[in-house]
Amino acid sequence: MTQAGLLHHLELYVSDLPRSLEFWSWFLLRLGYEPYQEWEGGRSFRLGPTYLVFVQTPPEHLAPPYHRRRTGLNHLAFHAASRAEVDRLTEELRRRGVPILYPDRHPHAGGPDHYAAFFEDPDRIKVELVAPSTETPR
Repeated sequence: MTQAGLLHHLELYVSDLPRSLEFWSWFLLRLGYEPYQEWEGGRSFRLGPTYLVFVQTPPEHLAPPYHRRRTGLNHLAFHAASRAEVDRLTEELRRRGVPILYPDRHPHAGGPDHYAAFFEDPDRIKVELVAPSTETPR
């Protein structure tokens, strides 16, 4: 299979690298990513041919802070293995004090046929964990 057109990597600048790595390391390792590269001011995680890079934002670029409604990245969405995995990670997120977005519509905030958890990283980047759509509803 060709890799042409697949996402190679995504690089995110973060306001507090240690805080972001605590959040993202836990989440990505749970999804099967592995630590990939590490250097002063950054770290990456890889799953297959794709990797995610987290880099400390230089002080002169910390203001204004990130907001997903500005031009640019709105959110990152990851495949989950199953609805059970979405449920399990949702509970782990709650135990870690990470608020679940759209709680009144969870896990169908994306619509009646869309089973997902929405939450934010430490910089308020929205993250979505999506169950396969072929799974039978419970």
